[in-house]
Amino acid sequence: MANYVIHKADTRGKVNWGWLQSAHTFSFGNYYNPERMNFGVLRVINDDTVAAGKGFDRHPHDNMEIISIPLEGDLEHKDTLGNVAVIKQGDIQVMSAGTGIQHSEYNRNSDRLTKFLQIWIFPNKRNVAPRYDQMTMNIDGMKNKFQQILSPNADDEGVWIHQNAWFHLGKFDQGVSSEYNIKSKGNGVYAFVISGKATISGQALSTRDGFGIWDVDNLSITSDAPDTQVLLMEVPMTL
Repeated sequence: MANYVIHKADTRGKVNWGWLQSAHTFSFGNYYNPERMNFGVLRVINDDTVAAGKGFDRHPHDNMEIISIPLEGDLEHKDTLGNVAVIKQGDIQVMSAGTGIQHSEYNRNSDRLTKFLQIWIFPNKRNVAPRYDQMTMNIDGMKNKFQQILSPNADDEGVWIHQNAWFHLGKFDQGVSSEYNIKSKGNGVYAFVISGKATISGQALSTRDGFGIWDVDNLSITSDAPDTQVLLMEVPMTL
């Protein structure tokens, strides 16, 4: 029998530091909710808006897989591995913090906001060598279907992480239906509606709503509005 959890957009933890506005799906920083700690190995989904020219100063991470997906604007990344890079809408960035890495993230634009999703996943291997990667996604490949953008396999489509996880992203016209089959037994899927509206396995969802489901073999997804964008995150349910 399927199990599920729904996190409506307006129930997320809110942060407003002036230069940063963020909505936290799970407990993070000053937002703590014991019932909202994680979804399996999915630990963080932060929906960040960064003011022009502002950003996160250099700070440390370890033993976490960190994925950033820009939604608007340009985000400049610098780290202690020597990487200096800019990611923009249509890109995906991944960082395996492993034994330890420090990085900074800034809105590179002086005249507009940068919006991005920052997602943290517990790794299945601790103390690995830190690594950084990014790629530009095939936007055309997301039209009315889900495209794989992340997996556990460096030779597979998209970026890769140290975890038995798969991410798929799709952009749908109204009325288009799709199906997603679970890739690894025991995994669940957390769906995040970036824009528009969708019905996923019978649950009606709106922009920025989250829906986690497990103990199923597949999901049905129907777009209920034009330009609906959905991110599917399949992850192990046990830490």
